[in-house]
Amino acid sequence: MKRILFIAFLMVSFNFYGQATDTLPEVKRTIKVTDPFYREDQFYIGITHSILNKKPEGFGQRSISAGTSFGFLRDIPINKQRTVAIAPGFGFAFYNLRHNMGLINPEINDFVIESGLTRNVQKLTYFEIPLEIRWRNSKMHSHKFWRVYTGVKYSYLLHSSTKYEGYYGKLNFKNNDLVSNSNIGVYVSAGFNTWNFYAYYGFKPLYKKDILTPNESYLNMINVGLMFYIL
Repeated sequence: MKRILFIAFLMVSFNFYGQATDTLPEVKRTIKVTDPFYREDQFYIGITHSILNKKPEGFGQRSISAGTSFGFLRDIPINKQRTVAIAPGFGFAFYNLRHNMGLINPEINDFVIESGLTRNVQKLTYFEIPLEIRWRNSKMHSHKFWRVYTGVKYSYLLHSSTKYEGYYGKLNFKNNDLVSNSNIGVYVSAGFNTWNFYAYYGFKPLYKKDILTPNESYLNMINVGLMFYIL
């Protein structure tokens, strides 16, 4: 959580700096943008809360399931005004899912839903490949503009771990074979200037097929939060 607050502080500071720069008349600026082939929003940093959908009976989330993501997108304008673009890229995402479904024995797919457990955190690390379509009403000399970016994202699992403290003691497991190796989903990011609302829906379940009982419990991931862009 401290890391997330630190990133948010940096983004707010960057926002204030950008606003101060944009208040200067264009002719008085120290740096003048003369390149007619400018690009926008090459780097991104996201702060999210994960919501798990299609839950088994009794399943509940505990506090905030915080996540962070960052990466690079290659902005490729496709119209003369450079207000429409496509952007392929890559990045990394880190999720801390807090809920009451503890993993007791990964070898026999043994989970327990425990309302009074002390701690249960599931950590996931993904390598991501996003591809998005972008619209913005930007200009070369200003960072203040409206944007709507939407796209599809492929995620490959790099690391997973669970930490449980409750009735069955303290249990830690790493890189068990229960979590799906990859996911694919759609997302949208929309906003003005620095602040942008972000939402993502993953199509594939968090766990592999037939891991959870009943089998219709998929735990699809929905992420909502803020996305920050940096040139």
